[in-house]
Amino acid sequence: MEITTKPHAAILSSPGMGHLIPVVQLGKRLVDYHGFLVTIFIVASNESSDQSQLLQLHTYKNSLEIVEFPAIDITNLVEPDAKFVTRLAVVMREAVPALRSAISTMKCPPSVLIVDLFGTEALCLAEEFKISKYVYVATNARFLSFSLHVPTLHELIKGEFVDQKEPLKIPGCKPVRPEDVVDPMLDRSNQQYCENLRICKQLPLGDGILLNTWQDLEAQALVSIQNVQVYPIGPVVRPVKPDGLKGEMLCWLDKQPTESVLYVSFGSGGTMSVKQITELAFGLEQSQQRFIWVIRNPVENHSDASFFSTGKEHDDDPPSKYLPDGFLTRTKELGFIVPNWAPQVEILSHRSVGGFMTHCGWNSAMESIVNGAPMIAWPLYAEQRMNATLLTEELGVAVRSEVLPTKAVVGRLEIEKMVRMIMEDKQGKGPRERVKELQYRAKNALCEGGSSYNALANAIKNCCNK
Repeated sequence: MEITTKPHAAILSSPGMGHLIPVVQLGKRLVDYHGFLVTIFIVASNESSDQSQLLQLHTYKNSLEIVEFPAIDITNLVEPDAKFVTRLAVVMREAVPALRSAISTMKCPPSVLIVDLFGTEALCLAEEFKISKYVYVATNARFLSFSLHVPTLHELIKGEFVDQKEPLKIPGCKPVRPEDVVDPMLDRSNQQYCENLRICKQLPLGDGILLNTWQDLEAQALVSIQNVQVYPIGPVVRPVKPDGLKGEMLCWLDKQPTESVLYVSFGSGGTMSVKQITELAFGLEQSQQRFIWVIRNPVENHSDASFFSTGKEHDDDPPSKYLPDGFLTRTKELGFIVPNWAPQVEILSHRSVGGFMTHCGWNSAMESIVNGAPMIAWPLYAEQRMNATLLTEELGVAVRSEVLPTKAVVGRLEIEKMVRMIMEDKQGKGPRERVKELQYRAKNALCEGGSSYNALANAIKNCCNK
């Protein structure tokens, strides 16, 4: 990058598409609307080929650069069976020296350091370089309020959180059910519990927290957050690529009636057991609703841990190998099967798509709302159970199964019922009406003068005046 008088933001992102996508979109917003130079630092990862494709962008309008640090070997730093959060936290900790070196050699020194949720240990570098510092939490206010309260809950509650008989009280928010507690808090004896507790304690150490929500989406939860400056700047989502949909899928979608197709996808980590795939297949077929199903190879066991797998137990198996006999033939005109990956934003934005069965990752939830698609909540891991509760019980834009998909197999009859509830809601009296309203509000929040536009502008003003 050439030397310039433009403000410069250095952003540290955790590896993985779920973290990198909202960071890149934040960087683009800083470039497009606030005249920044942006350098995004990311640790190399073998987790997803999608990340490698995104990193190939390298620059954006000559003002956004992505710098990839070499992969970090943590074999000798964690146990072989270390949980996902432990591994990610250790990787980010080990990346701090590389970030320090990179910042110190920049021709255009940054005026602000922004780190994501797992990069809080790098906030100390802002003190060294005497620049502003922010934490970017790419999820909702309810999750943030809960996270800020975790150190207090750690002291107040004895024993495991999931064993509590009463919901956990969170200041200003609806209580969190024990079964909705985030995965890292399920076992106090596990290292990921300690890592999560450390992160929650470090969240308030920045000059503020950027949050992927908007003011009137979670007004009460935002008011409840005390002793830390929060800037609700969302929804931060990927834009639709003009050529993102093409070929056979586009031709099929173009032939379908408006809002008649259910999009089914559970994210890059959303794997299922063969039994659950079977029940989902029959549920979709029995509903007689059109669908696009992004299907990943199954795992052997139906458990929480399985959803951090990539399904490599059947890595070379085509969908016909594990789908019910005759399913592909019987649903040939009704559905469209896509192995492993599909252009999600482009699909959700298509006029024919009218619903989304989702794992409730916050990126996906925001993309669904922005495109006006009501949801079937199918939470799998991390904070997704909390997200599902927010989407169904507070925002009213989703329905969900009676049992958690991670605890039991959801049967075909219940799946059929949920699909019909979403796709046959044509009178605008339920989730469809509510999501259309939120779609409109989200657009207004992002416009110049809107609440989210102003929130990011205020954060920039405060960091540049420090």
